[in-house]
Amino acid sequence: MYHDHYSVAVPFYDLWHEDGHVPEIRRLLPPLLNDVRRSVMEIGAGTGLITELIAWETPAEIYAVEPSLGMRSVLVSRLAERADLLSRVTVLPCGALDVDVDEPVEAVVMISVLHAFDTAERERLWAVLARQLEPGGLLVFNHREPPPRIPGELERMGSYQVGRHTYEIWGQVLEAAGETVRGRFLYQIRQRGALISEDEVVSVSHRPGRGRLDAELDAAGFTLDRDADGLLAWRLAGNSVKRETA
Repeated sequence: MYHDHYSVAVPFYDLWHEDGHVPEIRRLLPPLLNDVRRSVMEIGAGTGLITELIAWETPAEIYAVEPSLGMRSVLVSRLAERADLLSRVTVLPCGALDVDVDEPVEAVVMISVLHAFDTAERERLWAVLARQLEPGGLLVFNHREPPPRIPGELERMGSYQVGRHTYEIWGQVLEAAGETVRGRFLYQIRQRGALISEDEVVSVSHRPGRGRLDAELDAAGFTLDRDADGLLAWRLAGNSVKRETA
């Protein structure tokens, strides 16, 4: 069963990511999607920040995969503001390992999602995505070589003013072993310095090295196409995977 620990982060999500990786993705992703015209699957669509970017940069139909009810709620509200997106974007309420669409897609985009999958889950993930892609299809995701993670004290990761309230995100590493990191996050809202709301999330993330990823994707039938500033593009070999049919 999916445990939706992302929902408590929803009010903070756009504030934090607009201050983080999203502006860079807006610069790096469009050139990789130049030739995509028919269909894109986005894994971990969240509140739709990257979904909108894909819609701006391509005429393609978009499958937005997002298991979190809280995230999907914001995503659908974002789509409701634009009739053209309501007709082009299908929101799938499932995780990446369970996704299945009617026809293979031209491209899969997965931004800041890879850390959610451990080694065994990644093996399944690459196989699932290969089944969803057409031969020669594009797989794009972001990855940088992970720095050493050391357990430490709680640190403020972001602070944002929303009207008279201050939204703060705090985090700390609790344990780190190999590629696996267990972390603690606090999502706080303050008014005139006084804490009025706080939610805590303890989660596990996985930070594989580049060599490990290259080996996994090669074994799954993908070939590296482009590597630019931490945004990787892989192509599915033309005859490596046959899509299952009923």
